Amino acid sequence: MSTLSATVGDQKPDSAPLRFKRGRPSSRMPLGMILLTCLCATSITAAHAQDKAGVGKDPADWVETETGIPVTDLLTTQKCGACHTPDGKGNLSRISWTRTTPEGWSQTIKRMVKLNGLSITPDDARAIVKYLSTYHGLAPEEAKPVMYFAEHRAVDETIIPNNTMRQTCASCHAFAQPMSSRRSHREWALVENLHKAMYSTAQRIYETPIKDHANEEGEAEPDNVPKPVLQGQAALDWLSKNAPVNTAEWAAWRPRIRPPDLGGKWLVAGSMSGHGRFVGEMTITPKAPGSDEFMTTTTLRALDDNHTYTRTGVALVYAGYSWRGTSQGQGATQPGHPDDPTGMMREAMWFAPDQTAGQGRWYWGDYHEFGLDVTLARETKAPVLVMASPDALRTGTQEKELHLYGADLPTDLQPRDIDFGGGVSVRRIVSASPTEVVAVVDVARDAVAGMRDVSVRGAVLQKAVPVYSGIDYIKVSPETGLARLGGIKYGKGYQQFSAIGWSNGPDGKPDTSDDFPVHVVDADWSLAEMPTVTYDDDIRFVGKLDPATGFFTPNVEGPDPQRRFMRNNYGEVWVVANSKTEKDAQGKPLTARAYLVTTVPTYKRWDQPEVSK
Repeated sequence: MSTLSATVGDQKPDSAPLRFKRGRPSSRMPLGMILLTCLCATSITAAHAQDKAGVGKDPADWVETETGIPVTDLLTTQKCGACHTPDGKGNLSRISWTRTTPEGWSQTIKRMVKLNGLSITPDDARAIVKYLSTYHGLAPEEAKPVMYFAEHRAVDETIIPNNTMRQTCASCHAFAQPMSSRRSHREWALVENLHKAMYSTAQRIYETPIKDHANEEGEAEPDNVPKPVLQGQAALDWLSKNAPVNTAEWAAWRPRIRPPDLGGKWLVAGSMSGHGRFVGEMTITPKAPGSDEFMTTTTLRALDDNHTYTRTGVALVYAGYSWRGTSQGQGATQPGHPDDPTGMMREAMWFAPDQTAGQGRWYWGDYHEFGLDVTLARETKAPVLVMASPDALRTGTQEKELHLYGADLPTDLQPRDIDFGGGVSVRRIVSASPTEVVAVVDVARDAVAGMRDVSVRGAVLQKAVPVYSGIDYIKVSPETGLARLGGIKYGKGYQQFSAIGWSNGPDGKPDTSDDFPVHVVDADWSLAEMPTVTYDDDIRFVGKLDPATGFFTPNVEGPDPQRRFMRNNYGEVWVVANSKTEKDAQGKPLTARAYLVTTVPTYKRWDQPEVSK
């Protein structure tokens, strides 16, 4: 029987987005793990040599040998220097050998208050977080791969390098949690000590040996196999090598740090599951010249129904590129509906170092389950494109009207000025304004399938629209979903599903690397039982799935008298989508399903690291 492992971010202070993965654990050790074992054996030899030199096994007794980052902020020195001792180079112990995100530093200060008696005002704490996040933070290239952590996305992580790191780090929180930091070897060892002191499971995991292939298969070990390496030591060595305090990215970024210059108008392109796509404009105004605090006014238009949304907000920008803000919309388009996009949203965005583009997520909900995925492009008086609609072009289509959205677009366009690549020709221009161009296009029957760039007199939008010959199969997104019971004492955790049509790509084969998503397809939605016990009846109790929209509303929490053993309304079910329009070779509707877990509420919420305005 397949197994299910779940990690909930609010089960411990080092919180993380929930991730869960179904599947059977591998019984064989990957080659990378065998190589890691060999490398760790070498590292242990070096560590033992250090012990023999008198350093001691406790990392607290080690002598820091790596180059630290001096603390130059007076307030930080005053508030932190009483416990974090300075040296002659301006370093403060621990702090100068750690770099992390705004969330990481905010979490650290809260821990100092709760565990170590730090007395600090909110204003001082905020100022210290701003300083440390900038001058003891991450380079943009280091922060971007783990932005999903700050954006509160529920994802199946792809950055976990091996099973050891999955066990030692990602079994309790997102792997993005440690990868949002850079530390010296000693600091990573002290982090392990902290975990062992606070969480009993951590010590058990760290002191578990890495099993080699022979052990996992139940075979006898050869005589020359070295003593097993403990998982904690292997994790320490991996983090010390792959997330050190001194990196090439930080060395290149540190002299480039400057105040954020984001004031002006920005084009916004967004999408939201269940609501389609949006285009609009955000005006960013600094609170004062050179300030890292901003006010925003945003107007978005939904392409599905042309409804216009207006939002106002405030934000902080850390390190010149890391945006954290909040915004509030006007009025409710769906009063009482939890995914209405007009309420309060938190904003987490990453801006490119040249400050010409940004991307991120604006999210809300009791479990941050709703969100707009957004990209921003600065308006610079040069033509810029942000979106094409409709979202796909089928081969053989004639006289298809297509809209291109942007800013400062030329208004005297000719068909030859718009280029989609071979096989797509512009028949005529219907209209052209600085913000929207409407063109009529023809798509050849033999046009090569795949994502197409579009160019308008030098303004290029990459992967603007896919060209496809047909929908070969559909997928339900997300493929693994989560909902939480609630509604009596606790808030509900909802889940929106979408059916995405996919093309087999140029090779014509399904599930290969050249497959690409085409567009959302209309589907009929239903729940199906996922049998796990003989008396399984989860679909009667977990909640309701809207048959037209794929929106799942969980049931209420608490023991249910109508259920066997008075169980709660939790359960596992399949979410099934049957396409209304797309059919297979036999003429049957394309179908797909996703796995949904409906679980209990988060009864206890640990302090979450919120650094937004």
